[in-house]
Amino acid sequence: MTRNDTLYGFERYERAKAAFDDARYTDAARELEDFFTDLAAARAEDTGEHHDPVGHGTAEMHLLLARAYFHSAQLSRAESACRAVLVEAPDDSYAHLLLGRTLQRAGRHDEARGPLRLAELLGDYTPSTDSGAEVADEGF
Repeated sequence: MTRNDTLYGFERYERAKAAFDDARYTDAARELEDFFTDLAAARAEDTGEHHDPVGHGTAEMHLLLARAYFHSAQLSRAESACRAVLVEAPDDSYAHLLLGRTLQRAGRHDEARGPLRLAELLGDYTPSTDSGAEVADEGF
């Protein structure tokens, strides 16, 4: 592992969040990518005798990663990260919204309709007539 043989998930999340808040989106993504690489290695090394090294879900970290990818125009990675969030938290309206906006930004407007409609139904999105609307970052 890259960080003293320990995941330090919370600290790494906080560093990534600080980088994101400073508009250093690629730094935030790198920090989270390193964490997920280390997590995968730790899970692969587990012989079944130990508990999961994280002990909880990673949807929040994947969502921050998706947002960092979106803001740094890494749209295919943003899409993958959004889908990872939705596997763990299919009722996450913001993840549906971000997935829809990512697909729109990639020019895949027909595919974006489903996630945007789900975001609307889940109550975190009101459609606008402005096709260039940005994803809001309030509350994250």
